[in-house]
Amino acid sequence: MSLDQLARRVGARLDGDGTVEVTGCASIECAGPGDVTFVNNAKYARFLETTGAAAVIIDDKTPCPSGRARLISDDPYFAFRNAAVALHGFRKHPVSPDDLVSPDATVHPEARVGPGTIIRPYAVVEAGATVGRDCVLYPGVYVGTGASLGDECVLFANAVVYDHCRIGDRVMLHANTVVGQDGFGYATHAGRHHKIPQTGIVVIEDDVEVGACCAIERATVGETRIGRGTKFADLITIGHGTHVGEHCLFVSQVGVSGSVEVGNYVVLGGQVGVAGHLKIGDGVQAGGRTGITGDIAPGRRIWGMPAVDLARARRNLLVGMDLYGLGRRVKQLERELRRLKDEIGVAR
Repeated sequence: MSLDQLARRVGARLDGDGTVEVTGCASIECAGPGDVTFVNNAKYARFLETTGAAAVIIDDKTPCPSGRARLISDDPYFAFRNAAVALHGFRKHPVSPDDLVSPDATVHPEARVGPGTIIRPYAVVEAGATVGRDCVLYPGVYVGTGASLGDECVLFANAVVYDHCRIGDRVMLHANTVVGQDGFGYATHAGRHHKIPQTGIVVIEDDVEVGACCAIERATVGETRIGRGTKFADLITIGHGTHVGEHCLFVSQVGVSGSVEVGNYVVLGGQVGVAGHLKIGDGVQAGGRTGITGDIAPGRRIWGMPAVDLARARRNLLVGMDLYGLGRRVKQLERELRRLKDEIGVAR
């Protein structure tokens, strides 16, 4: 593909020779003559002098060496994403056109499978389950009784959807993720923990992607719900009865307890923990390892344990980096105060 063609595909303005051919995308440090790269962070601008890339996707404000071909965009990272789609495309799923459903898969006669769906060996679709059109179920996938998948879903190896849970269109569940297992619900009586029946379900709306080894518990009653467009990284746990809003981003090892209300466009950094029965407003951003123990108003940026406003958390961190020195200075001040009291005859 020529640079001129690529610029039109990604909605960028070309500054350079549009006839140059490009075949792939690469990082700015490793790019070669056939690659397109990007700069979206000032700390990588130093590589603009040395990169071997055919062109760089960049905004109009970042200085660029003379003669370097540029694809100028207001959002270089998104333009780079579009370039990767144009030049590489998404993962191709293995399929034999004459045998969409493997003879080694188990599909119950009372299950419904849409046209174009690929079911790989040793996947299981139980009675009353519905799988939409153009889905892909990799080996070891389990779709429980009465569960439903929408159209164009992809479930990678050993992903599990428990009975009666509902998955929307274009949902991707990566390997070993479980949707709809029992919530962590027990009533403690006379020193023993008695299991509470988990009678609810999980609902995952359209265009959600869930990383590997995640666990989304079914509700005790009602629904655990993940809003459309939300994306989870790996190793994330969502407790029973929690509602996560639309277009949220959760980084790896986030843990959200039960009965939490998470708004739209919320970002939780790695290893954030959220206590139960809380409300997190729209647009909240929490830095990595934040411990959320109370309700958070919309739009706040928080960090720390317990969570405080980001600016305060940074100041706290600076103070805490030399607690030993602070302790020594306080002891010195206490000694000085005692000396002054002795000099003026103030009783201790």
